[in-house]
Amino acid sequence: MKKTKGSIMLLFAAFFWGTTFVAQTTASDQIGTFTFNGSRSIVGAAFLALLILARTGMKNQKAKVSGEPVEKENIKRTVIGGILCGCVLFFATNLQQSGIAAYPEGVASSGRSGFLTATYVVMVAIVSGLLGKKLHKIVYVAVFVCLGGMYMLCMSGGIDNLYFGDLLGLLCAVCFTGHILTVDHFNDCDSVKISCIQFITNGVLSLICMAIFEQPAWSDLAAAWFPILYAGIFSSGIAYTLQIAGQKYADPAVASIVMSLESVFAVLGGFVVLHEVLAPREIVGCVLVFTAVILAQVPQMRK
Repeated sequence: MKKTKGSIMLLFAAFFWGTTFVAQTTASDQIGTFTFNGSRSIVGAAFLALLILARTGMKNQKAKVSGEPVEKENIKRTVIGGILCGCVLFFATNLQQSGIAAYPEGVASSGRSGFLTATYVVMVAIVSGLLGKKLHKIVYVAVFVCLGGMYMLCMSGGIDNLYFGDLLGLLCAVCFTGHILTVDHFNDCDSVKISCIQFITNGVLSLICMAIFEQPAWSDLAAAWFPILYAGIFSSGIAYTLQIAGQKYADPAVASIVMSLESVFAVLGGFVVLHEVLAPREIVGCVLVFTAVILAQVPQMRK
């Protein structure tokens, strides 16, 4: 039941992440990268702070009624974990948003960015091998399938068809690989608290960069209020908390596969809301990347 609970949490996280690509694409036409990520992170942190206050009040009330002491937690480890996760997330989210903003008009930016981000699953498998874990032969197959999918998605028309946004998307996937490994290292900490701290960290760093590089007008923020609130509450506040909580219960293989559905939801969201259409070769590339994502997890599933 706990594994099923974890998978359901990760499925909802993937849905919110995928649909947030639509909000990110919309916001990229209205405000700068650091402005958007700083705003959404602060909104997400505020949402989680209210949740923490409400939950703490309920725990204290329950302890008062039952007479049992409130369970102590390692605050120092939670704070350190949240700050480290937030620093990695700062690079990941800003590279991702910069990549979306860098795509020229007419490119299905939501879908492309979503599938390029999903390559982190293959990267996690590769990093595990570099850290001493023996890789199954099928993982190497997954790497080549992923490279073929990325070629079809980004370069099947030659080097001229490679966008700067694609390169930023791949760098974003590298950073998300680091984020998943960092979250896994601190999976014994309180999910909501570590998530709140990571967004405070991400928000502060992004707002500092916003003040230096962008300096937006209040009218710009007002124009992008809906994407900011959607990304802040559902993607930052809820989805990342579900990820941290879900990874505690779900098998690593199942967790990676479920979270990779983010890319599918990104394509569907771009098609339904933004009327983005992928070319046939791009669809083939997406299918190959998604296949590689699943293949990379087969050894763990068999184990």
